[in-house]
Amino acid sequence: MKYKLVIWDFDGVIADSEKVWLKNRQESLNKKFGLNWDFQTTNKYLGGMSDKTKQQVLEKMGYITDDIFWDEQIKLDMAAMRQNGLDVTPYVEKLIKKLPKQCIATGGVMTKTKVKLEVIGFWNKYFNEQNLFTVDMVKHGKPEPDLFLYAAQRMGEKPENCIIIEDSIAGMTAAQKAGIDVIAFLGCEMYHNDAYLQRVKELGVKNICYTMQEVEKIVLD
Repeated sequence: MKYKLVIWDFDGVIADSEKVWLKNRQESLNKKFGLNWDFQTTNKYLGGMSDKTKQQVLEKMGYITDDIFWDEQIKLDMAAMRQNGLDVTPYVEKLIKKLPKQCIATGGVMTKTKVKLEVIGFWNKYFNEQNLFTVDMVKHGKPEPDLFLYAAQRMGEKPENCIIIEDSIAGMTAAQKAGIDVIAFLGCEMYHNDAYLQRVKELGVKNICYTMQEVEKIVLD
């Protein structure tokens, strides 16, 4: 392998779950503040961020939320995935099986992320407490680099020997700040538009993939 460690994001990469959380945020924020945000607007402002970072972004926009609001969001998310499951990204499990060293670094909190992995059957099969790193482990979430640097350090690798697979602008920005190579995975339907692709290109991300087979060619050289 060219890289010693592959760092996965979860939502929108391992599973097509980002759209579920954003849909819940869209409906809750529209109801609470009388907004008229569509899904694209919600994704523009809040996509790829932890709820903690979402709260900070909303506060800067003048929309103040409290812990009760965000606790309710987690309940909505839990109910949605337990009722409907999550769509695992095609071919991702086959790639995971081929990687000698990998971890997840996600903007989700530990309790919720464990449930996600249990729902798709990956918990204790490929990921556990030893190679799962969540936003509640660091001071600043994405787009800051804290989580990726923490994950690399805990896995015993230098940033220059790692590669990150991300779908969000916030996550790609965090990877760049951390000095870690990044793959923009745009395989989920919500990213199939020219406007989002342009935002990714403006970041200077060179590796842009739409399938896990394309990702495999990069990470396995």
